[in-house]
Amino acid sequence: QVQLVESGGGLVQAGGSLRLSCAASGRTFSSYSMAWFRQAPGTEREFVARISGSGLSTDYADSVKGRFTISRDNAKNALYLQMNSLKPEDTAVYYCAASRSYSRRAQSYDYWGQGTQVTVSS
Repeated sequence: QVQLVESGGGLVQAGGSLRLSCAASGRTFSSYSMAWFRQAPGTEREFVARISGSGLSTDYADSVKGRFTISRDNAKNALYLQMNSLKPEDTAVYYCAASRSYSRRAQSYDYWGQGTQVTVSS
């Protein structure tokens, strides 16, 4: 079992930055690939970024590539998402998720956090 708790969301102006964190429980954190997804009102949950268990492989949605950076600290059981040059269209609830497979598909993720709201004003 893995329990995930996100933090770091908030209200920011367009062009600003936020850093999301995800604290994970359990002693096998490094065996899980991790990802960030987001969901805006009236839309489906969409992939944002993923990172392999070792942290050596990362992948980003085209909409955030070059602006967001995913990272992890396995010693601290922590996942991060550094978000720069934020845009109003980045407004959503952001979720961290854990999976035994390195995937972009939400269906592949077994464990989810409760989400943290990110609002970007224009």
